[in-house]
Amino acid sequence: MQQQRRPSKKSLRSLDYLNIFLADVRDGVGPYLSIYLKASANWNPAQIGLAMSASSIATVIAQTPAGALIDRLRQKRMLIVLAAVFVSIGSIAMGLFPNLPVVLGSQIMIGIAAAIFPPAITAITLGLVGHERLDRRVGRNETFNHTGNLLAATLAGLVGYFIARKAIFFLVAAMAVGSIISVRMIREREIDHELARGDGEEGEEGQEEDNEKHQQPSEGILQLLSDRKILFFTIAVVLFHFANAAMLPLVGQELAQGKGTSDTVYMSACIIVAQLVMIPVSNLAGRFAHTARKPIFLLGFAVLPIRGVLYTFSDNPYFLVSVQILDGIAGGIFGVLAVLMVADLTKGTGRFNLTQGMLNTAIGVGAGLSNVLAGFVVKSAGYNVGFLILAAIAVVALAVFWFCVPETKTGINRKASHQTA
Repeated sequence: MQQQRRPSKKSLRSLDYLNIFLADVRDGVGPYLSIYLKASANWNPAQIGLAMSASSIATVIAQTPAGALIDRLRQKRMLIVLAAVFVSIGSIAMGLFPNLPVVLGSQIMIGIAAAIFPPAITAITLGLVGHERLDRRVGRNETFNHTGNLLAATLAGLVGYFIARKAIFFLVAAMAVGSIISVRMIREREIDHELARGDGEEGEEGQEEDNEKHQQPSEGILQLLSDRKILFFTIAVVLFHFANAAMLPLVGQELAQGKGTSDTVYMSACIIVAQLVMIPVSNLAGRFAHTARKPIFLLGFAVLPIRGVLYTFSDNPYFLVSVQILDGIAGGIFGVLAVLMVADLTKGTGRFNLTQGMLNTAIGVGAGLSNVLAGFVVKSAGYNVGFLILAAIAVVALAVFWFCVPETKTGINRKASHQTA
C-alpha cells in the first residue's frame, strides 16, 4: 500500500515561487540577446549566431551529465542555487561588457545552468509529492512558470523600451536572486531523494543495493536506449522541437525589420500572448492527465503544423502575434505531459532524471538543427518556405507520436518491465 506524501504548505508555496522566478532565469536573456547585440552593440549576424549557439551547445553537452548528477546527489537545492548564481553573473557580465569573449563565456555558463534547472525542479517536485500527485503538481508548476514568463516578458518589454535594452540583463539577475531565496525555503527533510529519481514507491525505505545498481550512468543509458517506448517517445519530441524551435526566432526576425525600438515590444507581445494561453492550458493538462496522457499530448502535437502554415498568411505584426495562441496551447501541454510520460516510463528504475537529461540533450540537438536549417532555407527561399518546411516536420512528429508511442498511464508496475528489458 503506497503512502501519500504530505509536504508542508511552506515547501509547496516555495516551489510555486521558485517556478515563478526561474521562468526568466532558465535561458538567461533568451531571444532579447540577439536584438541587443544587433541594435545596441552593432554585432554582425555571424557573431550573433555564434553567441546564440554557444548557450545551446553548452546546454546540449551538459544535460545528460546533469540528469545523472541529480539522480546521484541529494543536494538538489544547492545545485539550483549554483545554477542561478551562474545565470546572474553571466547576465550582468553581458550587460556591462558586450564583447565577444565575455558574451561567449557568459552564454556557456548560462547554457550549463539551463541544463540543471528543469530536471532539478522536477526531481524536487517528485520527491515532495510522489507519483500519485505528480500530474496535478507538474501542471501547477507549469502554471506558475508561465505566469513568471508572462510577468518577466512584460517587465522586459517595459524596461527595454522605456529605460534601455541593457536593463533586461539586470532584470534576469534580479529574478535569479529571487529563485535562490525561494529554493532555500523548501524544507530539505521533506524531499524523498530516492523517490526523486524514480526509485521505488512512496513510503519505501532502504534500497542501498538497488541504489548502487542505479548509480551506474553508463549502464542506465544502455538500458534506456534499448527501451522501444522511450526511443519512439524521444524521436517524436525531438521532431516536435525540430519543427518548433526556429518558429519564434523567425517571427522575431520578421518583426524586427524596420521596427526600431519597438522590436522588443513586439517580441514581448509574442511571449506574453503564448504565456497567457499556457497558464490555463498547463493547469488543465495536469488535471486531465490523471486518467490518460496520449490524447492530450496529441493535441499539442497537432497544433504545431497549423501554426507553421498560419505564419505564411501575413507578415502583419498583429497577426503574427495572434498566432502565438497556438504556441501557448502546444507549449502548455508539452511542459506538463513530457514530464509525466517520462515519469511513467521510468517509474521504479531510479533513472528518472538521467532519462530527462538524455531526452533534453536530444531535444537540444533537434532545436539547434532547426535553427540551422531554417536559417539556410530562409536565406535562399524566404520566410514562407521556411515556415512550411517546419510545418511539414511537425506533421512527421505528429505521425510518429500517434502511431508509435503507446499510452503510458496504466496501473502496470514498470519496474519489472525495465528489469527484463
